[in-house]
Amino acid sequence: MNQGWNWDGFAAYLVSPYLIGGAFQTIWLTLAAIAGGLFLGTLLTLARLSGSKWLSAPAAFYVWVFRGTPLLVQLIIIYTGLPQVGVRLPVVEAALAGLILNEAAYLSEIIRGGIASVPRGQTNAAKALGLDAFQTMHQIVFPQAMRLIIPALGNSVNSLLKTTSITSVISMEELLRRTQELIQERFMVLELFVVAALYYLLITTVWDFFQRRIEAHYGRGYVAHGAAAASWRERWLNRGARRRAASPATQPH
Repeated sequence: MNQGWNWDGFAAYLVSPYLIGGAFQTIWLTLAAIAGGLFLGTLLTLARLSGSKWLSAPAAFYVWVFRGTPLLVQLIIIYTGLPQVGVRLPVVEAALAGLILNEAAYLSEIIRGGIASVPRGQTNAAKALGLDAFQTMHQIVFPQAMRLIIPALGNSVNSLLKTTSITSVISMEELLRRTQELIQERFMVLELFVVAALYYLLITTVWDFFQRRIEAHYGRGYVAHGAAAASWRERWLNRGARRRAASPATQPH
């Protein structure tokens, strides 16, 4: 077993194709889980807002269960528990199923919160204009809700990039799993874990850059509107001040 810090080993594994492949597996797993979670989470949100107990109650129960139990437990049940009732999923499918089902519950709450932030008067105005429920949601509610959904969604992606490491417990070949395999072979525990941490840090930093660009894009219209409103208020106040200054009642006697 190596003693002390091994700079040569650290430098070699810092550019290891095996670990780089694990990092790409982590990215792919995250993107797939977010896409599936968004789709299922949107359906859950629509079910909860439908006004039908037959839809809202099961959706609320689903969110309660998957938000109230650890992802690790859910993955173990899917991968090792379901085969006992005749449902056997390969490692990749089991990892994806666990991440999507878990993420959908959280994304559903994010989407529901964004929709709830849109004033009720917007919906009433859309109905007065003759828009149906789909048109109202698609053209009026969702575009306004996205301003609040996007930042929370970006944080979920950042968190999921690191949460995928939990799938290593069911032998999913992502970054942490490959790091653990190399540790068992090379016994360079600290060096390899530091390399893995640097990879996670790099991935999340790159995502943070894109997240800021996306948030700026969706918030641009609201910033412009706020600036225009502030400019209008400033002009109005200045005009009022000029009128008061010109009024005879304000002139010295």
